[in-house]
Amino acid sequence: MKLRLAVLPLCLLATLPAFAAQRGLDIRDLAALDRVSSPALSPDGRVVVFAKRQIDKELTKAGTGLYVRNLLTRDMAPPKRLTPEGWSVNSPSFSADGKTVYFLSGKSGTQQLYAIPVAGGEPRQLTGFALDVGSYKISPDGSRIAFSADTFADCKADFACTRKKLDATAARKNTGVLFDNMFVRHWDTWADGRRSRLFLAALPGAGAQPVASAVSLTDTLDGDTPSKPFGGADEYTWAPDGQSLVASMRVQPKGEPWSTNFDLYRIAADGSGTPTNLTAANPAWDTGPVFSADGKTLYYRAMKRPGFEADRFALMAMDAAGGAPREIAAAWDRSADGITLSADGKRIYTTAQDMGEHPLFVVDIASGKADKVVGNGSISAFEIAGDTLAFTRNSLKSGDQLFTTSLGGAPERAITQSAQEMLADVSFGDFEQFSFKGWNNETVHGYVVKPYNYQEGKKYPVAFLIHGGPQGSFGNGWSYRWNPQTYAGQGYAVVMIDFHGSTGYGQAFTDAISQHWGDRPLEDLQKGWAAAQQKYTFLDGDKACALGASYGGFMVNWIAGNWNQPWKCLVNHDGVFDQRMMGYSTEELWFTEWEQGGTPYAVPANYEKFNPVNHVKDWKVPMLIVHGQLDYRIPVEQGLAAFTALQRQGIKSQFLYFPDENHWVLKPQNSVQWHDTVNAWLKQHIGQ
Repeated sequence: MKLRLAVLPLCLLATLPAFAAQRGLDIRDLAALDRVSSPALSPDGRVVVFAKRQIDKELTKAGTGLYVRNLLTRDMAPPKRLTPEGWSVNSPSFSADGKTVYFLSGKSGTQQLYAIPVAGGEPRQLTGFALDVGSYKISPDGSRIAFSADTFADCKADFACTRKKLDATAARKNTGVLFDNMFVRHWDTWADGRRSRLFLAALPGAGAQPVASAVSLTDTLDGDTPSKPFGGADEYTWAPDGQSLVASMRVQPKGEPWSTNFDLYRIAADGSGTPTNLTAANPAWDTGPVFSADGKTLYYRAMKRPGFEADRFALMAMDAAGGAPREIAAAWDRSADGITLSADGKRIYTTAQDMGEHPLFVVDIASGKADKVVGNGSISAFEIAGDTLAFTRNSLKSGDQLFTTSLGGAPERAITQSAQEMLADVSFGDFEQFSFKGWNNETVHGYVVKPYNYQEGKKYPVAFLIHGGPQGSFGNGWSYRWNPQTYAGQGYAVVMIDFHGSTGYGQAFTDAISQHWGDRPLEDLQKGWAAAQQKYTFLDGDKACALGASYGGFMVNWIAGNWNQPWKCLVNHDGVFDQRMMGYSTEELWFTEWEQGGTPYAVPANYEKFNPVNHVKDWKVPMLIVHGQLDYRIPVEQGLAAFTALQRQGIKSQFLYFPDENHWVLKPQNSVQWHDTVNAWLKQHIGQ
């Protein structure tokens, strides 16, 4: 019996080579994976709808559909597609009766609001505006829609007016644009005079044509709602009685690029009167308004320090009729991402960075006590309806996967597949978190990822990844841009350090990097690299390359002149080369002015203290530089200057330029090229 049992698997392996030959993750696998997002629960918690992005085999054309799953059935049937094939949609939400799902789609040529029965059927177009609907919120009674659109101030709610202005600009025979105010450009877009403004429209009745007219709500405020470039519908909300809305907005017409002073404004739903600033007393960031069910309390998130984008977002509450705000959970040293109230209004559910992960927490409003609800990775989105909790979670081994459970702690139920299930022949590298004593003898954490083909006793070359932000984290999460598994899949080990300045370890830890870009985090990286090699003997310290983007790219430039001994090669993606020029050319000036302690003309020495350009004479290590033309955060000249410094000194170097990418490389085929170029650079210098 023992002999037969031993022989059978060998026979199976011989006839099923796909199971015998495991391989590592390739960038083409990463680009081709289905991407799940935007879970929405019916009000009774019995049905979940979510978005799934899929891409063609050529990795050139992607589309996103909505899928539905009845949670009462316990069969193994996969979720069913709700929206028709050929439609690309986003932003699903349920009607109050749970029978209809709303969503946005550009099917008509502009992005408009549609509705579809949960039971299935054809989508019905509800809006027919001349402009794109950027975001939306359905009124509590389901009869109206508050939405955002980019418009010119003098056009108010005349969307055809804005359309005509845009067409007239496109038809001009000259192309010059005259500015007398900043922002001139933001993220990857040049300013053209439009703002993202809020409007209100009545939804059409059964059988009626799509609504084409609206009432302007915020044209008297010179600001954007949602904020640009990444704001969403969570920045405004309806009052439960439907008579007003509250929206977050920065109204700083002459100082917008150096201000983080977003305030909450209460706005009449009929557009009458003047919006009321509810948070004028706080000169820092206020956002994420949510009303209690009775409308008497307004919850929101707030920072305390003006000009600091990485300050802690505290949970706040104020009497909606007026009164001083109070902080909830003041002793909880984490930065809240959002606010979802429990059904009884006694608790707040929110995600937050925490020790290299991104769990879901519940905070008791009365006591401020915070408890972890779901962890083991990074929760990217969640919804609660009744006792049902739906959430998407990713990790170092999988992109977002949709799960459901109960608030009472029922076993998690996977609704969608993990990366391993979608890529059965791929082996992912195992990972482990470790810690060591870093700057100031304080505990610092990091992660090590083994190569996919790890064997005990062997040594492996290392990709040393440095995260951006700098107030960010490389932890137990998935990325489609900087994914450790793409390096593990090439046979490399990966080391990542959450140096001082990283998020999720308390606000003091995050604060420690400001005005210390080149000393405290560098000390952490050096000590972390030493600690990793001591703890993990499979790391080949003689075959290692350091890679980073944004702040990580700055650190690569800094390492090139201040810690170049361990590295066989460097990769700098969109990194700062000259701090002084960064202070004059980046768009969000509040960032550099906080990080450097002032403007470059007021405190020039601060900009020179940790300035890579001053150490170019000490550069020796081969470097690959990547930069996008549309990167206005760290303009392309920073990358060109670094390349010039390398080439002029005869240091082996390459410059990968993307004319159509911003701070991130997002187009699938460009992402493939990025990874192929980076992997070839590593292979050239450390093998595999």
